[in-house]
Amino acid sequence: MNVLWYTYIRRRLREEGQALDSRARQLIFWIMMVGGALLLYNFFQASTTRAVADLPFSELVLAIRQHQVVEAVIEDDRVTGTLRDGRRFRTELANQEVAARVAEMLTDVGPDAEIRPRVLFRGGSNAYWMMFLTWVLPILLIGAFWVFMLRQMQASGNKALSFGKSRARLFSGQQKRVTFKDVAGVDEAKEELREIIDFLKDPQKFQKLGGRIPKGVLLMGPPGTGKTLLARAVAGEAGVPFFSISGSEFVEMFVGVGASRVRDLFEQAKKHAPCVVFIDEIDAVGRHRGAGLGGGHDEREQTLNQLLVEMDGFESNDGIILMAATNRPDVLDPALLRPGRFDRRIVVNRPDVRGREEILRVHTRKVQLGEDVDLSVIARGTPGFTGADLANLVNEAALIAARHNRKAVTMQDFEAAKDKVLMGTERRSIVISEVEKRNTAYHEAGHTIVALKVPHADPIHKVTIIPRGMALGVTQQLPESDRYMHTREYLESQIAIMMGGRVAEEIFLGSMTTGASNDLERATEIARKMVCEFGMSRLGPLTFGRSDEAIFLGKELVRHQNYSEDTAIKIDQEVNRIVMEQYERARQIILENREAVERLVQALLEKETLDAQEIRQIVEGQPVTAADIPPASSTEPGRGKEPRLLNPLLPPLPGDTPATA
Repeated sequence: MNVLWYTYIRRRLREEGQALDSRARQLIFWIMMVGGALLLYNFFQASTTRAVADLPFSELVLAIRQHQVVEAVIEDDRVTGTLRDGRRFRTELANQEVAARVAEMLTDVGPDAEIRPRVLFRGGSNAYWMMFLTWVLPILLIGAFWVFMLRQMQASGNKALSFGKSRARLFSGQQKRVTFKDVAGVDEAKEELREIIDFLKDPQKFQKLGGRIPKGVLLMGPPGTGKTLLARAVAGEAGVPFFSISGSEFVEMFVGVGASRVRDLFEQAKKHAPCVVFIDEIDAVGRHRGAGLGGGHDEREQTLNQLLVEMDGFESNDGIILMAATNRPDVLDPALLRPGRFDRRIVVNRPDVRGREEILRVHTRKVQLGEDVDLSVIARGTPGFTGADLANLVNEAALIAARHNRKAVTMQDFEAAKDKVLMGTERRSIVISEVEKRNTAYHEAGHTIVALKVPHADPIHKVTIIPRGMALGVTQQLPESDRYMHTREYLESQIAIMMGGRVAEEIFLGSMTTGASNDLERATEIARKMVCEFGMSRLGPLTFGRSDEAIFLGKELVRHQNYSEDTAIKIDQEVNRIVMEQYERARQIILENREAVERLVQALLEKETLDAQEIRQIVEGQPVTAADIPPASSTEPGRGKEPRLLNPLLPPLPGDTPATA
């Protein structure tokens, strides 16, 4: 025991001593650097600020006899020096004999002075000390600095010159491990990746039948669906070395760095084969070549060319599986997507209702849930949510429960969190006038009545005139199930619902407000897509206009008009016809339900927020008790942006440009 204790203490002292030595060396180094800089500064400032004046020989002799010369240099036929008052002087001598006489005079008042080139006389001081400070010490400091820099580069693996090295991080099994148990809602993607893992663990099972390991796996899907999480799960399940790097880490300001890092990455992977290399957001380096602005050489294209060669070039990289993730597969270069490079493409889409319930169970493992919480109900009420959206929903519900000092998260907290995520935070602090509040109520009542009366529309979930987010009021619809396509009748109903707010303002207020600007914009966009892209008009099953997308910029800049001017007029007429037909449709519905609109407006002005059940009771003329409706706030809602119709869970229309993260 004593031996072990002695060994432990000795090792600790040695470690502490090494740490102290390292810190002491660094402290001494920086002290020397600062001291040298100060000395150099003083030396050069003194030499540049003090002017040299010509001193007659007679005045020099007088100054020597009066002990006014504190420093003198006799150089051939010239004497330079400093007087006691700090002035610099220079005196020209007639010949060497005069110089010898001056030296004799100086020896009478100070140390001996010799007649030689650059003879220094300094009254009462050592001449060599000044020479050391001004010349030798800076040289020593510069040498010490270079020695320190060389040792630092050697100790850190030459990091100062390693900008061409790959920055991929090697996954260690000792880190926090993520497995397929932590991933839910993407069963098909998990099955595809399990096959890759089985191949890495037992390649003979597939090779004996003539199969070969896929060289690349591309994960693609909307933002927040769990692509990176799937890659982390593969790292936790595979049991082989796993390299992770972001696409943006390849390209730097130096030319050729990106290609060098790609080569170094695959060299490291070859040493650890079989292994997996994961590149997140590969669209940062894998965009379509030849799409730069102005042409010429592109460093990003150089990096992509090297990546293409390493994946499937003259030399094969057996045992290396490249995984990549992107939410912009449309901008990737075709050479990157061909078989032999990315053999397998896995679509990670938004989860369905069963997948959302599984995701909620994963994210609520460490959350204390109340007895009234039903995750299946929450999953049915959140169509269109991604895994990231559901994780945020659970977190917001937990924060709301903690804010109210509850011991568990209840269904009420989840409902409040859903309203906050979908519609924004309530803004009750600022005040709006009663007139604007009444206008908002009529606007939202118009949306609601039309949505209840038109067929093929999503059910109304909630209506509020409390400012939320950037809107004064919100009419929220929730689809009954996940939608993957849209019918013509559904799109026409959506336009009619958007027109309901403007129609209600005209009928009941006798004026128009700016509150319908967003509704008009969205209605016109849907109508134009119906004519130009979906073939849902009298012009027939045709598409009009061809969009050229600037891949380098990642967004549509130009839409070519591949039709005549006469056809353009007909397109505008069709868009106008569709919108105006639905406008008249909404007008007819509101005129037939004037009393229902008035009842709904009164309820909104009184209670500010109504749910689906309360709306149905009010529209049908049934009494609504105070217990059915939550109490209104004592503070009037605030001024915000225009009221708008909100259907945030509606998937993008076919042909819409996908959103980027």
